[in-house]
Amino acid sequence: MLMTKERRSAIRTLRGWAIGVLQEAGVIRECEEHGWMQDRADPHARERAFDVARREPPPGASRADAVAEIRDVLNSIGDTCPECPPHVS
Repeated sequence: MLMTKERRSAIRTLRGWAIGVLQEAGVIRECEEHGWMQDRADPHARERAFDVARREPPPGASRADAVAEIRDVLNSIGDTCPECPPHVS
């Protein structure tokens, strides 16, 4: 039986690559209701994402560019969904 390894789809932008790395590392997740990205605030997951950026930048990007894009994406994402009602304690 022929076994194939699942191939990742081609990433067209550095931002798309960074979002994919952040999702795989568990740094961000999607709001189940609205689809907004949310920061999970996991420092270990963040470090894993930065390690990937340093070790395996996407083709055509430097390590510095990859790390900077990870940082830029993280800075653009909040920890709550803007469409979900606030939790009342």
